[in-house]
Amino acid sequence: MSAPEKNEECQLIAPVGTPPGLLEAFWRYDSALLANDRDTLDELFMPGPHTLRGDGQALLVGHEAIAGFRSARARIPTRRVAQLHVQVIAGDAVLVMARTEDGEATGLQTQLWRLTGDRWTVAAAHVSLPAVPKSAGPAAPFDTTVWRAIGDPLVSADTQGPLDGIGVAVKDLFAVAGQPIGAGVPAWLAEQRPQAESAPAVSALLAAGARVVGIARTDEFAYSLAGTNAHYGTPPNPAAPGRVSGGSSSGPASAVALGQAAVGLGTDTAGSIRVPASYQGLVGLRTTHGAISTAGVLPLARSFDTVGWLTRDVRTSATVARTLLPDDGDRAVPVARTVRLPEVEALARADVREAFTTTVENLTAAGKLPPAETVDLPHDVLERWFTAFRTVQAWEAWQAHGGWITAHPGALGADVATRFAQASEITDEQAAAARELTAEARKQLGEWLSGSILAIPSASGPAPARNSSGDQIEAERAATLRMTCLAGLAGAPALSLPLLRSAEGRPAGLCLLGAPGTDHGLLTLAAALETPA
Repeated sequence: MSAPEKNEECQLIAPVGTPPGLLEAFWRYDSALLANDRDTLDELFMPGPHTLRGDGQALLVGHEAIAGFRSARARIPTRRVAQLHVQVIAGDAVLVMARTEDGEATGLQTQLWRLTGDRWTVAAAHVSLPAVPKSAGPAAPFDTTVWRAIGDPLVSADTQGPLDGIGVAVKDLFAVAGQPIGAGVPAWLAEQRPQAESAPAVSALLAAGARVVGIARTDEFAYSLAGTNAHYGTPPNPAAPGRVSGGSSSGPASAVALGQAAVGLGTDTAGSIRVPASYQGLVGLRTTHGAISTAGVLPLARSFDTVGWLTRDVRTSATVARTLLPDDGDRAVPVARTVRLPEVEALARADVREAFTTTVENLTAAGKLPPAETVDLPHDVLERWFTAFRTVQAWEAWQAHGGWITAHPGALGADVATRFAQASEITDEQAAAARELTAEARKQLGEWLSGSILAIPSASGPAPARNSSGDQIEAERAATLRMTCLAGLAGAPALSLPLLRSAEGRPAGLCLLGAPGTDHGLLTLAAALETPA
C-alpha cells in the first residue's frame, strides 16, 4: 500500500529514488504501533544483539531487550504521522524521520531501516516522547503492572548531589510523603492515608539529588518471590519475555530493567531483591541487617527485613551505597577464601549449577575471587535452618498483618492467603524454639564468613514461565528459599550479579555473601567481576 493511501494527510518528503518496499514497511510499522501489534513490531525490528531503541529515558540494546520493553506497553496513543522525511543513505540503508501529532501533543520518531535480503527492518530507532501542553489534559496511562503511581517526577530531588539525574522506583512498602502505602493489596490501600513524611531511605536519596519516578508494585505484603500479584498482574521481564519478573520487589526490578528508572529501591527479607535481580539480569544488593533504617517501611518479618536496591550496573549500586550505608572506612574486602556449599549448590537446576561452577572456577583461577574452599553443610542441618527461618518469618508476618487479614477475608490472592493461613497456626512456643535455632545458624554462618565470602547461585533456576502451574512456581520458591535464607539467617549483605546464563540463554545470578558490615567491600570486589552487557 502506498504512503498517500495509508495516510492522506501526511506530508511526505522523499527522494524519487526511495527504495521499493521501504515506505510500505514504514506504514506497516506505524499501523502496528497504533494497534499495539507486538508480533509485527518484533518482526520489523532487526534480529540480533545490536539493534537499538532509545527515548528520553533509556537505551535498549538487542532485539530481546526491545521485545521485552514492548511487553510493558499499556496502550499506544491515538495519533497520526503529520510529516514524513526520508533520506537514502545507501541502497540498503534509509533514515526515516516522522513528526507525529495527537491533538496538541507532538512527537518525533527516527528510524534507521536496513535491507536484509528482501526485507526492510529497523536497525535503530529513537522516539522523542510527546510534548504535551498543559491544556492537553492528563498524561497518557502507564503500565499498572509496574507502577502504582508515576510522575515527571513524582517527587523532585531536594538538592543537587552525587545522585543527580538518577530516577528511583520506590517499592510500595516505603513511606513517600503525600502518598499512601499500598503494599500490593487494593483493600489495604483503600484504607490508607497519605504519608506525612518519607521513609529515611527515601529522604536520603532525595537529599543526594535523586528523584522519585514513581511508586512501583510489590507482591501482596511482600510475601512472595514470584512477582505475580493476583490483583495487579505480573510486571514484564524484558530480559526473559514471557517469564515472571520475580518478587516481591517486582515493580522496581521491572522499572529498572525497562530503563524507566536507574535505581529500584526495595526490601529483601528472604530474597526479594536478589531473586528479581537474578531473573532479570540486574545487580541486586541486600544490605547488612540494620545498616539502613527500616523506619517508614511496612514490615514483613522484622528479624530479617532489610533495605536494598536494584540497578543495571555495579557502579550505580555503589553510588547509592555511599549515600545510604555507613562508611566502613575500607572498601576493600579483606578475604582469604571463597566458601562453597555443595549442599546448597545442589538445589540449583543442572544448567545453572554448571554455569555457576564454571564461573566461580574461572574467577578464582583469574585471581578475581580468592581461592575456593568447600565447607560441609549437612542436608539435615540446612533443612533445620530453613524450617526455623520460615517459622520465624511466618510468625512475625502474622504478628504484623494477621489482625488486618482476619478482619478482611478474601482480600488476598490464593497463594499469599494460604501462606498467611499457615502462619496463623504457628504458636509462640514454636516461634521461640525457631529463634534459638536461627541464633545458632547465625553464629555458624558468621564463623564461615569471617575473612571469607560465600558464593552461591542467587536462585534455583532462571525465571519460570508466566503460565507455569502454581505447583511449579511453589517448587521453584521452595528450592530458592533454601539458598536465599542464608543471608537472612546471617544478617549478612548479599549481592546478586548477572554473571550466569541458563542453557536457553536466560539470565541467572551469582550471589556473593559477605560478613555483616562488608557491603561496600562486596561492591568493590564486584566491580572487578562485572562484565559488559
